[in-house]
Amino acid sequence: MLGTIKKGLAVGAKTTWTLGKIIFPVTLIVSLLQHTPILQWLIKLVAPLMGWIGLPGDAAIPLVLGNFLNLYAGIGAILTLHLTVKEVLILAVMLSFSHNLLVEVTVAGKVGVNVVLAVAVRVSLAIVSAFFIHLVWQGGNDIAQYGLISNSGEQFTSWSDAILAGVQKAFVGIVQLAMIVIPLMVGIQVLKDLKWLDVFSRWMAPVTKALGMKENTSMTLAAGLLFGLAYGAGVMIQAVKEDGVSKKDVTLAFLFLSACHAVVEDTLLFVPLGIPVWPLLLIRLTTAIILTLAVSFTWNRIVQTRRKEAV
Repeated sequence: MLGTIKKGLAVGAKTTWTLGKIIFPVTLIVSLLQHTPILQWLIKLVAPLMGWIGLPGDAAIPLVLGNFLNLYAGIGAILTLHLTVKEVLILAVMLSFSHNLLVEVTVAGKVGVNVVLAVAVRVSLAIVSAFFIHLVWQGGNDIAQYGLISNSGEQFTSWSDAILAGVQKAFVGIVQLAMIVIPLMVGIQVLKDLKWLDVFSRWMAPVTKALGMKENTSMTLAAGLLFGLAYGAGVMIQAVKEDGVSKKDVTLAFLFLSACHAVVEDTLLFVPLGIPVWPLLLIRLTTAIILTLAVSFTWNRIVQTRRKEAV
């Protein structure tokens, strides 16, 4: 058992280092960007398009902050706005699909997922879902009542303070990453050596098979659903190396997790906004299933067509 734990710690440390080399610089750069005119320029650029999806112009603020920084920044910005329940739900659904893009998409690229595809899928899901809710739901016109949460932005008098805060934020991000990834990798190694992972894979086999993936993708899906896309990608990296997960299965797993990941944390974060969170979770899960099935079906048809042409 000691050897298993040591191997798990080594794998966890290596995975943390691999992801940390991406997360640290991206977090630092984006933290500094929020103190420049760039984010404000992006907000002004996006604001005129908000009406198409049923949102006021200032709703661009949480969207830009959520996508370039993280979900917490997006929610914090929502709390400063005077919005209806419907508008808050639209923003919540959009940010559920598309947030922290620079970090999560770059990490996904490490496992071979096309970065352009990753961005296109998440942003498209956000826009289409917002348009659909705006078109279908005629209610939710009451003003949203937020929970007892305050939002205070950081103010710095010099670039040195901003850089120091950015470094601290990036370092905390790495520590949080290690606190999840290392125990997760140790646990997975224990499950592998005790052959329990094989049992879990057999239990999950009907689900992964129904979604068009092989059973060795089950741990990746479970990690992403519970811990998030970046941490799920960490498991993907290890799975690709050790379990021979195919490019198709990695892509399908990423698409599923793009629509539905960190279901506990991300869902609970929206509770203070005063919106019904069960519909939010249902929308994410349903979208993930439909998207994955559609891509899997299309992928298989293309492969079959190419095989027939080759014959």
